[in-house]
Amino acid sequence: MQDPSTLGLARPKPPKALISLVPMIDVMLILLVFFMVTSTYLNLDMIPVVKRSSTPAPAEPTTTGGTGTSLMIRIGADGIPTARGVGLDLPALETLFLDNMKTAPNLQVLVLPSGAADMQALVSVMDVATRAGVTNLRVVRLEVAE
Repeated sequence: MQDPSTLGLARPKPPKALISLVPMIDVMLILLVFFMVTSTYLNLDMIPVVKRSSTPAPAEPTTTGGTGTSLMIRIGADGIPTARGVGLDLPALETLFLDNMKTAPNLQVLVLPSGAADMQALVSVMDVATRAGVTNLRVVRLEVAE
Protein backbone atom coordinates (compact mmCIF):
# COMPACT_ATOMS: atom_id res chain seq x y z
CA MET A 1 0.00 0.00 0.00
CA GLN A 2 0.90 3.59 -0.13
CA ASP A 3 2.13 5.72 2.65
CA PRO A 4 -0.83 7.82 3.91
CA SER A 5 1.35 10.93 4.02
CA THR A 6 1.90 10.74 0.23
CA LEU A 7 -1.68 10.38 -0.80
CA GLY A 8 -2.13 11.13 -4.49
CA LEU A 9 -4.86 10.79 -7.01
CA ALA A 10 -4.24 8.45 -9.89
CA ARG A 11 -5.77 9.94 -13.00
CA PRO A 12 -6.32 7.78 -16.02
CA LYS A 13 -4.47 8.75 -19.17
CA PRO A 14 -6.67 10.60 -21.64
CA PRO A 15 -7.61 8.47 -24.65
CA LYS A 16 -5.83 9.13 -27.93
CA ALA A 17 -7.66 11.44 -30.28
CA LEU A 18 -9.40 9.47 -33.00
CA ILE A 19 -9.05 10.62 -36.58
CA SER A 20 -12.53 10.94 -38.00
CA LEU A 21 -13.17 10.04 -41.63
CA VAL A 22 -16.57 11.74 -41.71
CA PRO A 23 -15.32 15.10 -43.11
CA MET A 24 -13.39 13.34 -45.87
CA ILE A 25 -16.43 11.26 -46.80
CA ASP A 26 -18.57 14.41 -46.87
CA VAL A 27 -16.15 16.10 -49.26
CA MET A 28 -16.01 13.02 -51.49
CA LEU A 29 -19.80 12.83 -51.69
CA ILE A 30 -20.01 16.52 -52.59
CA LEU A 31 -17.41 16.01 -55.34
CA LEU A 32 -19.27 12.94 -56.60
CA VAL A 33 -22.53 14.86 -56.86
CA PHE A 34 -20.75 17.78 -58.56
CA PHE A 35 -19.15 15.59 -61.22
CA MET A 36 -22.37 13.67 -61.82
CA VAL A 37 -24.35 16.86 -62.36
CA THR A 38 -21.80 18.50 -64.63
CA SER A 39 -21.24 15.39 -66.73
CA THR A 40 -24.87 15.29 -67.87
CA TYR A 41 -24.37 18.45 -69.93
CA LEU A 42 -22.56 16.80 -72.83
CA ASN A 43 -23.17 19.25 -75.64
CA LEU A 44 -20.89 19.71 -78.61
CA ASP A 45 -21.97 23.34 -79.07
CA MET A 46 -21.27 24.30 -75.46
CA ILE A 47 -17.83 25.78 -76.27
CA PRO A 48 -18.33 28.33 -79.05
CA VAL A 49 -15.58 28.38 -81.65
CA VAL A 50 -16.55 31.77 -83.02
CA LYS A 51 -17.95 34.81 -81.31
CA ARG A 52 -21.72 34.87 -81.51
CA SER A 53 -23.38 37.96 -82.87
CA SER A 54 -26.79 39.32 -82.03
CA THR A 55 -28.17 38.33 -85.44
CA PRO A 56 -28.07 34.65 -86.36
CA ALA A 57 -25.72 34.06 -89.27
CA PRO A 58 -26.20 31.21 -91.70
CA ALA A 59 -24.20 28.13 -90.90
CA GLU A 60 -20.86 27.98 -92.63
CA PRO A 61 -19.09 24.76 -93.45
CA THR A 62 -15.95 23.72 -91.67
CA THR A 63 -12.95 22.88 -93.80
CA THR A 64 -10.94 19.78 -93.20
CA GLY A 65 -7.43 19.64 -94.58
CA GLY A 66 -7.56 18.78 -98.26
CA THR A 67 -10.51 16.35 -98.21
CA GLY A 68 -13.10 18.98 -99.05
CA THR A 69 -15.71 20.58 -96.88
CA SER A 70 -17.73 18.97 -94.13
CA LEU A 71 -20.93 20.14 -92.50
CA MET A 72 -22.27 18.69 -89.26
CA ILE A 73 -26.02 18.55 -88.70
CA ARG A 74 -27.24 17.67 -85.20
CA ILE A 75 -30.73 16.34 -84.61
CA GLY A 76 -32.01 17.10 -81.13
CA ALA A 77 -34.56 15.21 -79.07
CA ASP A 78 -37.24 17.51 -80.48
CA GLY A 79 -36.37 16.41 -84.04
CA ILE A 80 -35.17 19.83 -85.20
CA PRO A 81 -31.97 19.74 -87.28
CA THR A 82 -29.31 22.16 -86.03
CA ALA A 83 -26.27 23.49 -87.88
CA ARG A 84 -23.76 25.63 -85.93
CA GLY A 85 -26.23 26.14 -83.09
CA VAL A 86 -29.03 27.42 -85.37
CA GLY A 87 -32.20 25.34 -85.64
CA LEU A 88 -33.38 24.90 -89.23
CA ASP A 89 -36.59 23.70 -90.80
CA LEU A 90 -36.37 21.30 -93.76
CA PRO A 91 -36.62 23.93 -96.58
CA ALA A 92 -33.90 26.03 -94.90
CA LEU A 93 -31.77 22.90 -94.51
CA GLU A 94 -32.14 22.14 -98.22
CA THR A 95 -31.10 25.71 -99.04
CA LEU A 96 -28.06 25.31 -96.77
CA PHE A 97 -27.09 22.10 -98.57
CA LEU A 98 -27.54 23.69 -102.01
CA ASP A 99 -25.48 26.76 -101.06
CA ASN A 100 -22.67 24.62 -99.68
CA MET A 101 -22.75 22.31 -102.72
CA LYS A 102 -22.14 25.33 -104.97
CA THR A 103 -18.89 26.19 -103.19
CA ALA A 104 -17.79 22.60 -102.52
CA PRO A 105 -19.22 19.91 -104.79
CA ASN A 106 -17.69 17.15 -102.66
CA LEU A 107 -19.47 18.28 -99.50
CA GLN A 108 -19.33 15.76 -96.66
CA VAL A 109 -22.40 15.88 -94.42
CA LEU A 110 -22.16 14.41 -90.92
CA VAL A 111 -25.49 13.79 -89.21
CA LEU A 112 -25.37 13.39 -85.42
CA PRO A 113 -28.77 12.33 -84.08
CA SER A 114 -29.53 12.54 -80.39
CA GLY A 115 -30.31 9.29 -78.65
CA ALA A 116 -33.81 10.59 -77.96
CA ALA A 117 -34.46 11.75 -81.54
CA ASP A 118 -37.05 9.80 -83.46
CA MET A 119 -36.16 7.94 -86.63
CA GLN A 120 -38.45 10.05 -88.81
CA ALA A 121 -36.37 13.19 -88.14
CA LEU A 122 -33.21 11.35 -89.26
CA VAL A 123 -34.91 10.03 -92.39
CA SER A 124 -36.23 13.52 -93.20
CA VAL A 125 -32.73 15.04 -92.97
CA MET A 126 -31.29 12.27 -95.13
CA ASP A 127 -34.09 12.76 -97.66
CA VAL A 128 -33.45 16.53 -97.84
CA ALA A 129 -29.72 15.89 -98.33
CA THR A 130 -30.45 13.44 -101.15
CA ARG A 131 -32.77 15.93 -102.89
CA ALA A 132 -30.06 18.60 -102.63
CA GLY A 133 -27.56 16.29 -104.34
CA VAL A 134 -25.36 15.37 -101.37
CA THR A 135 -23.57 12.12 -102.13
CA ASN A 136 -21.22 11.90 -99.13
CA LEU A 137 -23.44 11.59 -96.05
CA ARG A 138 -22.53 9.82 -92.82
CA VAL A 139 -24.58 9.17 -89.71
CA VAL A 140 -22.38 9.55 -86.64
CA ARG A 141 -23.21 8.00 -83.30
CA LEU A 142 -21.55 8.90 -80.01
CA GLU A 143 -20.72 5.86 -77.96
CA VAL A 144 -20.25 5.75 -74.21
CA ALA A 145 -17.13 3.90 -73.10
CA GLU A 146 -17.92 1.05 -70.76
